[in-house]
Amino acid sequence: MKVSITTLGCKVNSYESEAVLEQLVSRGYTAVDFTEKSDIYIINTCMVTNTAEAKSRKIVHRPLKLNPDAIIVVMGCWTQLKAEEVLAIPGVKIVLGTVHREHIPDFIEEYLRDKVPLNKVSSLTKDIQYDKLLIEDFKGHHRAFLKIQDGCNNYCTYCIIPYTRGRVRSKPKEQVLLEAKELVKHGHYEIILTGIHTGGYGEDLKEVTFGSLLEALESIEGLKRIRISSIEISELTDEVIDLIAKSKKIVNHLHIPLQGGTNRILKLMNRKYTLEDYSDKIKDLRQKIKNLAITTDIIAGFPTETDKDHVEALEFISKIGFFELHVFPYSKRNGTLSAKMTPEVDGVVKKVRVQDFLELSTVLAKAFIQSQIGILQEVVFETEKDGYLEGHTSNYIQVKAIADRTLIGEVVNVTIVEENYPVSIAKIQ
Repeated sequence: MKVSITTLGCKVNSYESEAVLEQLVSRGYTAVDFTEKSDIYIINTCMVTNTAEAKSRKIVHRPLKLNPDAIIVVMGCWTQLKAEEVLAIPGVKIVLGTVHREHIPDFIEEYLRDKVPLNKVSSLTKDIQYDKLLIEDFKGHHRAFLKIQDGCNNYCTYCIIPYTRGRVRSKPKEQVLLEAKELVKHGHYEIILTGIHTGGYGEDLKEVTFGSLLEALESIEGLKRIRISSIEISELTDEVIDLIAKSKKIVNHLHIPLQGGTNRILKLMNRKYTLEDYSDKIKDLRQKIKNLAITTDIIAGFPTETDKDHVEALEFISKIGFFELHVFPYSKRNGTLSAKMTPEVDGVVKKVRVQDFLELSTVLAKAFIQSQIGILQEVVFETEKDGYLEGHTSNYIQVKAIADRTLIGEVVNVTIVEENYPVSIAKIQ
């Protein structure tokens, strides 16, 4: 039978989709593109924002146009909270949430045998175990995501994810290392550690910390780059910072979410740090890690946010000197504490503030790239386009250079010779 999968949302979802597809292929299914006629369509959903939920709902209807008799399987964050609503959509035969994805082949066989729609969504109790999802090969990519944990214990007031993913659960260290070795064996020289709360890895394990995991990964032969998808400022302990600083494999790029640009807004968000805490940690990082690029998330238009808050946020972000900003307009999610906060920010005002952040992001990115011109950088080339090879430097600057395509997937020394954001010009050294 043919099976197809599509993914909405985050890097964690991308990993989980790849793992599910790998399981099905190992059981004899043939993988096809989501735009092709298939016997089974799997949709991995997201509901971090209202827009993400709407996209998830819309895409579930699409497969029946390709094959009215298809079996539609829906999984992920949306189904975790709204299983009955999803199962009521015509064509949907199996729903599951954010656990038990390793059993999807068995669920499909159960449906094929009994022809009865299945609701396999489980409650996210405190004792829920980590999914036994593993991958060997992140097909079609030179860099590979490696999910090391799930869940979050922080309960930021704007975030629905703790309710869709449950509490922190960490993949056993031995499994992480085994999986990393398999990915390297399949030619993935760069691994991106990811999770719902990546730096929270080990909170639920005895005698294992995120730092000790990084140290163990460092020793894997053939692994050339380790990238941390995201880490909270509070999780950048002295142990972790020192490991990154001395490492020859952990890249000099960190994504450290800020979310709010004033102490008042951070407190309303339940972010558990101040701007002063954040600024002090950034100074420490830059003193210890050479040519460090720092990217961040910022939410525009959080409830009660004033023009003064917005101006102060812009000033703080400029002062920190991030490389890039990932900007999100505040999205009200029913079930979160911030959904009850008033007054809400007008939608037009919110759009203007988003644009302010995006414009500032471009200015900051260009300034950072200018500061890196002439400095020797390591790049992994990922694609060939218009006669150039394109890839990312260790500190995540996207570059292109004239080079032989045999260098795709390899770590190569370059220098940036011209800032041309978003893809700057580099020269092989």
